Amino acid sequence: MSLENIACNKSFGGWHKRYRHRSSTLACDMVFAIYLPPQAELGKPLPVLYWLSGLTCTDENFMQKAGAMRMAAELGLIIVAPDTSPRGMYVPGDPDGAWDFGHGAGFYLNASQAPWNTHYRMHDYVVHELPALIEASFPASDARSISGHSMGGHGALVCALRNPGRYRSISAFAPISQPTACPWGEKAFSRYLGEDRSTWREWDASLLIAQAEERLPLLVDQGDRDNFLEAQLKPEALQAAARAAGYPLSLRLQAGYDHSYFFIASFIDEHLQFHARALG
Repeated sequence: MSLENIACNKSFGGWHKRYRHRSSTLACDMVFAIYLPPQAELGKPLPVLYWLSGLTCTDENFMQKAGAMRMAAELGLIIVAPDTSPRGMYVPGDPDGAWDFGHGAGFYLNASQAPWNTHYRMHDYVVHELPALIEASFPASDARSISGHSMGGHGALVCALRNPGRYRSISAFAPISQPTACPWGEKAFSRYLGEDRSTWREWDASLLIAQAEERLPLLVDQGDRDNFLEAQLKPEALQAAARAAGYPLSLRLQAGYDHSYFFIASFIDEHLQFHARALG
């Protein structure tokens, strides 16, 4: 598969790069970012953390704002950040022009309803197509972990819970924990998946965790001053489900923090260290 390098920046002895490629899964061109720590120049395959960003974001938000590269360089950890949805003039967006659906809001699921099902298959892209591309094109091993923020936190949880054996650990910042019962999720799921709510269950982490086939280390940080906490995020649903299932969730409510990248940057080192321990 052809990769077009569209940006290259040295950072903490390694390289932040952006690439464009044609995605067969999404039937459009996609852009992803990758941070290659200095250890990548030695040629030995390195473990990879996949980062999934939230609503309205692209591959650039995390790489520019999270401050993750210093610790990734220290740990010898590759970070890959895909875009948050398919894009292009032939990819439908929100018919009302809203920001919480369509472009920038793929919700990391596989749409089943027209016209979304042609392009909106972010789950398969993140879980299968992108890792295969990364592992074929860079000094990346098949030791993978996954993390994300908000909509991307939902995506990280769902990708790992639906695909046992694929990842070593999971973490999230302020994830949409119960999308079947919040306005963002209800809007997206009703359009991408249709009105039959029984089909929504396979994309809701608070429901999937009860049937999880493996017990991965799971770390979730949530700010207590997050404007979306009660209406959209519902971490208490994830916590209750994990307790009932005996799932090893560490949920930390961080006093004074909001939904922003100031929050993410404050704890990203701890998340990278958490994943590095699991990745070995």
